[in-house]
Amino acid sequence: MKSKKQPNPLRQSLGVFRYSGRAINLVWTTSHSLTMILASLTLLAGLLPAAIAYIGKLIVDAVVLASQTNTNSNIYQPLLYVSLEAIAVALLAGSQRGLTICQSLLRALLGQRVNVLILKKALTLNLTHFENSEFYDKLTNARREASVRPLSLVNRTFGLVQNALSLITYGALLVRFSVWAVVVLILAAMPAFIAETRFAGEAFRLFSWRAPETRQQHYIETLLAREDYATEVKLYQLGEMLLGRYYNIFEQLYQEDRKLTIRRGTWGYILSLVSTTAFYIAYGWIVIETVIGKISLGDMIMYITVFRQGQTTFANALTSIGGMYEDNLYLSNLYEFLEEKVTPPRGKVTRGNKPEDGIRFEKVSFTYPGNTQPTLRNITLHLKPGEKLAIVGENGSGKTTLIKLLTRLYTPNTGRILLDGVDLQEWDVDVLRQRIGVIFQNFVRYQFTVGENIGVGDVNNINNNNRWRTAAQKGKADNFIENLPQQFQTQLGKWFKSGQELSGGQWQKIALARAFMRTQADILVLDEPTSAIDAQAEYEIFNHFRTLTQNQMVFLISHRFSTVRMADKIIVIDNGEIVEQGTHQQLLAADRLYARLFTIQAAGYQ
Repeated sequence: MKSKKQPNPLRQSLGVFRYSGRAINLVWTTSHSLTMILASLTLLAGLLPAAIAYIGKLIVDAVVLASQTNTNSNIYQPLLYVSLEAIAVALLAGSQRGLTICQSLLRALLGQRVNVLILKKALTLNLTHFENSEFYDKLTNARREASVRPLSLVNRTFGLVQNALSLITYGALLVRFSVWAVVVLILAAMPAFIAETRFAGEAFRLFSWRAPETRQQHYIETLLAREDYATEVKLYQLGEMLLGRYYNIFEQLYQEDRKLTIRRGTWGYILSLVSTTAFYIAYGWIVIETVIGKISLGDMIMYITVFRQGQTTFANALTSIGGMYEDNLYLSNLYEFLEEKVTPPRGKVTRGNKPEDGIRFEKVSFTYPGNTQPTLRNITLHLKPGEKLAIVGENGSGKTTLIKLLTRLYTPNTGRILLDGVDLQEWDVDVLRQRIGVIFQNFVRYQFTVGENIGVGDVNNINNNNRWRTAAQKGKADNFIENLPQQFQTQLGKWFKSGQELSGGQWQKIALARAFMRTQADILVLDEPTSAIDAQAEYEIFNHFRTLTQNQMVFLISHRFSTVRMADKIIVIDNGEIVEQGTHQQLLAADRLYARLFTIQAAGYQ
């Protein structure tokens, strides 16, 4: 049996740089002008240091010559060189300041650009992606540092070019002294570079592995610092326990960081001594050459400056390469997330061929990814236009999952769902969802104004005041809205200034109004829409509701039988299967699960 071919380590190391070109293109497309200025200033900053060192040599030699001849006329030559050096230093300082400004502006633009890319990708994902913990780790890793890494990679790439230009000019000056000096310069910087590259890889692996723990930390922070969790955290006295967990996770992460930081720092110091030793050997060599008269005093100062700066520049160049390696590793998180395969919706149908047929479930079964037991089994039902269907069952029986299949948040594993005679998978998903008004039990409480909270039900009319008012009336929310400080312009929630908090029942009426924003919707899905509303108010709402929805199909999930009994049809789901269906009276007469649940609830009101 053939053994599997092992990947080439060199190819793996070089392969990690495959994101460099994409990062540069990302920065270029973010701002052409800033990228061009950055490149130009990098070129200038790379050439000027060697020029300054050479002018410094000319100054010293001119001063020595002037002092030896002892004539006043020779004083102008050193002063000319001093003026040239001053201009060169001013240009170098200007280029470095310009680089800082460009990098700062690009950092802001690029951070926004990458975050938008991540958010746009998130909009294309399926619900199953968000329910997958491994994928959430990918999302966490992508968001944590990927917004700054592309610019860091580009800065290091330009920095490498800058250092390379400086090294070429330094080498041209230093080779006049000795080729061996150049060799020593190069070899002395290599050990530190190898160590830094290795530790960069270890740091990245540590970063990647710790995504679940980091998400746990962020979740605990949310529990401790959000107003919607504060009440329960205080009443159940959870603060110390949660803080203890937060501290334990931090200690685990800190200990890992501490070990890596100490090892990295220790080896960095030890290997830096190699460079220091090499410099002072070269220093002594240059001094000896000056003393015996082989080179001038100006040459000595230039060579010492060039060797020291060259050593620093070469080390910086190697550090840039190591940093580019590290940045590429982090960017792999970003691009792995952005390139996550998502099957686009394939449906194109905008109109069914049997509008009188309504909705049909034909032997529909569904199992959540990662589960072994199906949540729904062989669901078959039919709802005609204008009919109201109530879905009853104990918690976990599959009621909400059925609704998620209807709204195409999930796709059935077997069977099919038809709307107007066409399989849901054939429908254009945007057209389909425009036909559905929905309120889930765990609806979102947006930290927006009242009007916007209702308006999100139809994003195309989110700022339509008239539609707000009509929807609020239909959802029975208009009475309390009129009593709010700024009515529909009142900020809701406590996250922002002057925000007003509502009761659970008031929030639920806002969500119910939201479902009525879609005036063209002929399907209404109500998942426990009045669970936070008292029984009398609920009864009034649903009497009003039946009048408003005479021509609409309604799917209603509720545990209150006073509401359920108003439906044209009732189905009872148990353990993922339809075990009963009929009208309220028919199901009571059958004396099975529905009748038992109704009797238990009715006894509670006696």
